[in-house]
Amino acid sequence: MNLSAIYHRMSEQYCYCLDENQLIINIKTGYDIDKVYIIYGDPYGAGIMGGNEHWSGIKEEIYFKKKLKNHIWWTTTLRPEYKRCKYYFELHSENECIYMFEDGFYTEDEMNQDGKTLSYFIMPWMNPADVCRTPSWVNDTVWYQIFPERFCNGDKSLDPEGVLEWQSGEVGMSDYYGGDLKGIRDKIPYLKDLGITGVYLNPVFEAHSNHKYNTRDYKKVDPHFGTNNDLKLLVQEAHEAGIKVMLDAVFNHTGSDHPMWQDVMEKGKDSEYANWYMINKWPIEQGRDTRDGRFYSFAFAEYMPKLNTNNPQVQEYLLDIIRFWIESFDIDGLRFDVGNEVSHSFLKAVRYMTSHMKQDFYLLGEIWHDSISWLQGDEYDSVMNYPLSTAIADFWIYKNRGRETFEYDINRCFTMYFSQVNDVLFNLLDSHDTNRLLDKAGHNIDVFYQQLAVLFTMPGSPCIYYGTEVAMEGSFDPDCRRCMPWDEIDSNQKDEEISEMKKLIKMRKTLQSCKSRNFHFPNDVPNNRVISYLKIGEKESIQVYLNCEEESVDIKLSNVSRIVYSRKWNQEREGIGSLEANGILIVEKKEL
Repeated sequence: MNLSAIYHRMSEQYCYCLDENQLIINIKTGYDIDKVYIIYGDPYGAGIMGGNEHWSGIKEEIYFKKKLKNHIWWTTTLRPEYKRCKYYFELHSENECIYMFEDGFYTEDEMNQDGKTLSYFIMPWMNPADVCRTPSWVNDTVWYQIFPERFCNGDKSLDPEGVLEWQSGEVGMSDYYGGDLKGIRDKIPYLKDLGITGVYLNPVFEAHSNHKYNTRDYKKVDPHFGTNNDLKLLVQEAHEAGIKVMLDAVFNHTGSDHPMWQDVMEKGKDSEYANWYMINKWPIEQGRDTRDGRFYSFAFAEYMPKLNTNNPQVQEYLLDIIRFWIESFDIDGLRFDVGNEVSHSFLKAVRYMTSHMKQDFYLLGEIWHDSISWLQGDEYDSVMNYPLSTAIADFWIYKNRGRETFEYDINRCFTMYFSQVNDVLFNLLDSHDTNRLLDKAGHNIDVFYQQLAVLFTMPGSPCIYYGTEVAMEGSFDPDCRRCMPWDEIDSNQKDEEISEMKKLIKMRKTLQSCKSRNFHFPNDVPNNRVISYLKIGEKESIQVYLNCEEESVDIKLSNVSRIVYSRKWNQEREGIGSLEANGILIVEKKEL
């Protein structure tokens, strides 16, 4: 038995409360483990701990498991009667049996040795206040990300000096095209018709750039975008259309023209804001990047000095801004830019304040890596699920990989966090920080839709980047920030692409199984690069087939009530058909 492959601890995603009554227990093992049992009960079931009690618990086999690249992830749900739980594991590998406790592994004889005090795993108390709670509406939301400067020009009187004529080709790093809040408001009916129920806006507050990530004034909408009243009307009109609104919170840094930084530049150490930033060398020299460490900034960008979010005064300043945004605009959530660099203490204060202002407020962190430290229930609700976008893209990048690698990678993404966090993960395939999906798909429109089919059938909350519904072109920044091609849309040139996106969004919104956290890979098609997975919902189940082979494959269908969505599927007769290369087939299963 490979003991070094076995891992469990009574914390993080290995042992946590799903709600006030259910306790999730997960254990990771190697592939040599055949069976896992958990023995559990109340810590005081045999008397006060530390006495001469002889504790014994209920023994149950753990049946549910997911395959990872080098491990098996076993999971079970317990319902401790008294909200406490004491437990250990019994593991079997062929004829070998071992017992796992908090301090290591024991044989049966060692476990029963006279005088031995066993170190059980213990969940001391399922405190309702400690349960990680996430806003339920997010799982039902289909997001649409808007880069305001490039979405729609609705008021030309706001155009900045040197604005360029609206066009859908390549753009420059410093170009302006005049997109504004009035343009977004004008397109709310378009978004509603598409099926969108949540909008994520890149920064809208005053900043001297087209991206607005170098904030000058956090309480004033950028004049080239409109006014504070325009933002208030945008949120109000979006809400009337059934659309939630999430703003971008750029609190890791300010712009170099922010009045506080200007005060520091003028007064040096004597500035009342000297400790509001992270300055290492006085006086502050200008005119180059920050690789010399004279002060910290976003990346090494001199024009975006880093705020000291450990400073209580800075924290209160930023909390006041969030309070102002919620009270003034009635927003539904915030996405925190560079969300892994602001302090944990600040985020805890944000969580406490926003939950008391608006109980179902959504806090999203921009973090590109494993984020368990931020997702314990007292900071972010969710993060941008870049690991999922990488896992999806990788299967098409590495054409020599078999379908099992897709299974491993997807399972990894949904064993990193609590189940209730998985429900609200912000799933995306591209954004303003990446090349566009069509570029990732090698300009193959069929692969483009295959990856979208995965996005819309994963647990969490899917987001499409503006223009994805029309298969918009674009490489890396700034090319991924092209202008929305309204002329082509309004002249019906993009009707086919929009219709395809509407089908996927409708499927997501009408089938609970698309949103469900429960899925597995039956691998019922023998071809090595045919992905097949089953999504199990409360009301129905669906099965997804993606043919990533270079030729057609035959697929036999059983217990199918209807075809939900397909591309390049040829039904030959009842129960059998062929799925062409790069084809998609999603079917609803009959209830058994």
